[in-house]
Amino acid sequence: MADSLPSPTSMAPANTKPDYFSRRSRRQLSLFAAGVGFFGLTSIITRRALVRRYKATIPKFFQPNNRPSMEFDGALEAFEALSIATINVASVGMIAAGGLLWAFDISSIEDMRKKVRTNMGTEGLRNDQDAEEEIEEWMAGILGRKDETLKQRARAREARNQKKEEMDGKS
Repeated sequence: MADSLPSPTSMAPANTKPDYFSRRSRRQLSLFAAGVGFFGLTSIITRRALVRRYKATIPKFFQPNNRPSMEFDGALEAFEALSIATINVASVGMIAAGGLLWAFDISSIEDMRKKVRTNMGTEGLRNDQDAEEEIEEWMAGILGRKDETLKQRARAREARNQKKEEMDGKS
């Protein structure tokens, strides 16, 4: 029983270097970093639009402040607000997606497929050849049933024709 446990000297030393800066981890974090950069860019765009709108409300030097000239296009303002909100949400979505992909250790579509198949309980090792064979068996079964149905119809038609001939022969 004591022999079944490995001795401390025979065990391999643990990898002390964190895997945060490995090539795979950097690839996974690229979407997160792109989202952060995009969020910074959209923040600058949003701030610039707000400052421009604020400066438009300040009266000019020799303009009376009791009658501000607030000329604006409502449709253009709404379109600008929707555009800015959309790019802000898209950038936050990129950050969230990149962070989740890094947290779940997914770096490609194939990794995601394997994880989903494993969690759903389906075979992750199944390949295209197995799927093609299954489809061939299914099609053969369907075509076999169709042939059987056609044969039964032909026999029924022959039986009706024979009965009809017998009836015609008796009369």
